[in-house]
Amino acid sequence: MEFKVNSIELEKLLNKIIPAVPTRTPMPILENFLFEIKNGLLTIYATDLEISLKSSINVVSDENMSLVVPARLLYDIIKSFPDTTVKFLTSNNKLNVITDFGTYTLGYIEANEYPEIPSFPQKTDEDVQEISMNGLELKKAFDKTSFAIGKEEMRPAMMGTLLELSDEGLRFVATDGHRLVNLLNKKITSQGLIQYIVPEKAISVLQKILDEKDAKLYLSKSHISFKLSDIELITRLIGQKYPDFKGVIPLENEFSLQVKTKEIHDAIRRMLLFATTSTRRVKFSISASAIDISAEDIDLGSSANESVMCKYNGEPLEIGFNAGYVNDILSHMLPEKEVVFKLNSPTKAAIVVPSEEKETEELMMLLMPVRLNS
Repeated sequence: MEFKVNSIELEKLLNKIIPAVPTRTPMPILENFLFEIKNGLLTIYATDLEISLKSSINVVSDENMSLVVPARLLYDIIKSFPDTTVKFLTSNNKLNVITDFGTYTLGYIEANEYPEIPSFPQKTDEDVQEISMNGLELKKAFDKTSFAIGKEEMRPAMMGTLLELSDEGLRFVATDGHRLVNLLNKKITSQGLIQYIVPEKAISVLQKILDEKDAKLYLSKSHISFKLSDIELITRLIGQKYPDFKGVIPLENEFSLQVKTKEIHDAIRRMLLFATTSTRRVKFSISASAIDISAEDIDLGSSANESVMCKYNGEPLEIGFNAGYVNDILSHMLPEKEVVFKLNSPTKAAIVVPSEEKETEELMMLLMPVRLNS
């Protein structure tokens, strides 16, 4: 096999693909890239069996061939080159990487040992759903929800983001049992109701590679493919039933607390410095025109208290929250000038929503309270 390619272009491609290469694995074959050349098109694959990435680049080659090469070694070599032409040449079961500076020799493996990468859509895939969505809108949806993804392996369904297609729209939901994010994109609808759970690792990679170009999503019962302009990510779905998130959203939160997002967020960030490390508890003492926000660390003998102006239509209320969770929610609400906390009692979950509704989007975050007398 022999082909030539520009070092900078190849580095860009490898940089997008390498997140799928595992750092530790009982299957050493996965620590490699699969190179496949067909009719002058080089396609490079990487997988950890949970997610797979592939991307292509035109090369100068007069033959078709496939081989498996060490991923990180090759990436580090290519990354070290300035802008130059790189020639790849196989000889005596070795892969020679040749530039004007020198020759670098790597071992390679036959391609038939590499795991098969799923391909979407297949002609026989009658149950595959197809969605087209702006890349930045998709990134925003993942950015707004992914912080609430659960980490407990005992609850695998919560270790990803739920994508729910219905006649209401495309809904993104994430929860760890302490907070919940529910974002609805009303522009993408479907007949019936279908749910898919995308694992956190795939979402983490997508957040780095999504851009303003449209993305095509192909969803089957077991996998989902994200086809971007120059890269495709395929991931296994989490094959579990997602918890009934609608059942935990309280309907009786009649008290409305409206406050400037940045003001309360800044106050919470300061309270985090004084909250007890174990509980991170912060107390809201709410009256008609102000919230007194306080935190203390008894062990260190430190405490803090701030007052933030607000509009509140309920009875005076004292309620406790985990300051870290409040900070997370408000951090992801910062584009909103004001937010509304919908409250009921010190033991009922609080709902946080933007003060101004959007025509094509609904965003709701839920936060469980903590006991103040514990």
